Amino acid sequence: MQKILIANRGEIAERIIRTCQRLGVETVAIYSDADKDLPYVQQATVARHVGEAPPQKSYLNVERILEIAKEENVDGVHPGYGFLSENGEFAQALQEAGLTFIGPSVDVIKLMGDKLSSRRAMIKAGVPIVPGSEQPVESLEEALVLAEKIGFPVMLKASGGGGGIGMHRCENKQDIENTFEQTKKRAKAYFKNEDMFIEKYVGNAKHIEVQIFGDAHGNVVHMFERNCSVQRRNQKVIEEAQSPAMSQETGIKICEAAVLAAKEVGYKNAGTVEFIMDEEENFYFLEMNTRLQVEHPITECITGLDLVEWQLHVAAGEELPVKQEEITSTGHAIEFRLYAEDPVKFFPSPGLITKWHLPMEEGVRVDSGYGPDLKVTPFYDPMIAKIIVSGETREATIERAKEYLRAASIEGIKTNLPFLIRALETDDFVSGHYHTGFIQSMNPITT
Repeated sequence: MQKILIANRGEIAERIIRTCQRLGVETVAIYSDADKDLPYVQQATVARHVGEAPPQKSYLNVERILEIAKEENVDGVHPGYGFLSENGEFAQALQEAGLTFIGPSVDVIKLMGDKLSSRRAMIKAGVPIVPGSEQPVESLEEALVLAEKIGFPVMLKASGGGGGIGMHRCENKQDIENTFEQTKKRAKAYFKNEDMFIEKYVGNAKHIEVQIFGDAHGNVVHMFERNCSVQRRNQKVIEEAQSPAMSQETGIKICEAAVLAAKEVGYKNAGTVEFIMDEEENFYFLEMNTRLQVEHPITECITGLDLVEWQLHVAAGEELPVKQEEITSTGHAIEFRLYAEDPVKFFPSPGLITKWHLPMEEGVRVDSGYGPDLKVTPFYDPMIAKIIVSGETREATIERAKEYLRAASIEGIKTNLPFLIRALETDDFVSGHYHTGFIQSMNPITT
């Protein structure tokens, strides 16, 4: 590929541009009215205005993005993550326009984007799934019967959901009665798919995911697992690779299951197979993300690989650069998502950044789309940077992270930096025995 369009913004756009510059690939950035002053706009080979600030009029405007791609005569389009990255219709439109979608096939995106169809595919592959329904739950009455059969607590989920949207934990019948219609309407509004299903709620669970890569020649590899259990409102905040407090045997099994899942659906390009794991290390398929993940840098840190470069090779029809036995893991890495948000309530806090002190240091990588004197607007996700810290051991990585985060400084807006520091210092995190209820178990921050 000689020239690609990046159908995204901010931090991930900068990340993709960085690899493309190293490889000599030209880039076309798109920007909305709200993003015209962000650094990635200047870093790209070409920058084109895509529309007004609201996503529907800019980064979700398929017609306009296709128009720019054709005018710029690009070879392919990289969707980044979020926005159109897992949109099968967008991938289909690119294909029909003769452009390469830098991601998996349209069929796989649609198959794995629907949680019910993906559950059925995993059953066929022999990958363990959380006990639950395999068909859409058509009515409240059916939901109540299934919940009783599975056993409370249960999760009521939108089949087309993602990012924590369209999910409700139900402790009893009344919870289902109170949330069923609400969840259905929300699913239709967000995903244009009102199908829902019920599955068993796994308590004190760890959220483990495996980075996989496939090519058009039938090769599939894994790049080890990541622990993404520090979450608020089902959104990840801190991730690490590899996962602590898990036996080596379980780690091998979960990676093998991820490869099995990818082979079952003929997966190509970058993807992530997500699992939920209980206290006895029983793991169950949760979903597959058919794109590059926000937390991919920690995998890059422990493997020494550039995942965006791999994406470009695979999208061009090449075989995977190396075989499974050549992929090794060295050291440890932890990623901290820095958000423009209130550190207590986790509500977005847009505004003008007046001070920005996130220096590059040994063992620290900062992926960001912002800087001093730039405005964080309310139109998009409030993540302003990812701080990725690595070291020879987990203990050394934690110590390095503590030192870095304490010295970091952002002014003009509220950020979750105080929370990140406090989370890092808890006994549960240090021991590695934390789970998805970790944040709820912490006492409120008072500053």
